[in-house]
Amino acid sequence: MRGFEKILISSFGSGDINLTYRLNLKRIMQEYPVKRGFTKTLNETVAREMRQCFGTEPGQSNGHYQITFGALHLLDISIGKEGKSIIVKTESNRDAEDSVIIDTNRRFRLFLDHVTGYNSKERVKRAKSVE
Repeated sequence: MRGFEKILISSFGSGDINLTYRLNLKRIMQEYPVKRGFTKTLNETVAREMRQCFGTEPGQSNGHYQITFGALHLLDISIGKEGKSIIVKTESNRDAEDSVIIDTNRRFRLFLDHVTGYNSKERVKRAKSVE
């Protein structure tokens, strides 16, 4: 069961042992294509939109922009090899409350809209056409 962490929960005197599984969201990586015309100033756009959408200054090292915000322990953005995509790595905070998760997700989708030039529906359509 790759990607899952087994957790043993003790019994309540009945002799039964209950096992549950929790998805281990260490790191997830996704590449998003960027619309033509948005690639010329991609580095500046990524930094600017991270500031605007998340309200925090991104750290920058080796071409990666990184922040910690809300339900994300880590949001790491880098530019794809040909400069026509962004590579997004995330590490989730499993203990975040639902309202924080919803707000973080909304801001993340807005960030992707502004940086890639594609809205959520267009990104899903493009992802399906690649498969």
